[in-house]
Amino acid sequence: MIPVPMEVKVWLAGGVSDMRRGMNGLTLQIQEGLGRDPHAGDLFVFRGRKGNLIKILWHDGVGLSLYAKRLEHGRFIWPSPADGAVAISAAQLGYLLDGIDWERRETDRRQRVQVPCGEGVAIHTGPES
Repeated sequence: MIPVPMEVKVWLAGGVSDMRRGMNGLTLQIQEGLGRDPHAGDLFVFRGRKGNLIKILWHDGVGLSLYAKRLEHGRFIWPSPADGAVAISAAQLGYLLDGIDWERRETDRRQRVQVPCGEGVAIHTGPES
């Protein structure tokens, strides 16, 4: 996980982005498309067309970093396609990176979250004996 300070603003770029872009292309998209300063210390998150790949651009005061994450199964939860950016909290970014629905409103239904299990992992399903 990216060590994101809680006071950092996180912006989701609305719609889909060209995931072939690197640091320079995404910086240009932030400046021209979103009208924001990519060197201000905010995180900018971009999602590809398929929805399983995101890139994060962050200037931490020392230099510019580009992070990428691809989900093996499922898609990242994203706001409806629109121009501009949507602000989320650092906690919501953590949910997003884990593939959890961070937009879910309070309901009576439980959210089903798949957790991968590897070899040697014991799963207890019954009462203690």
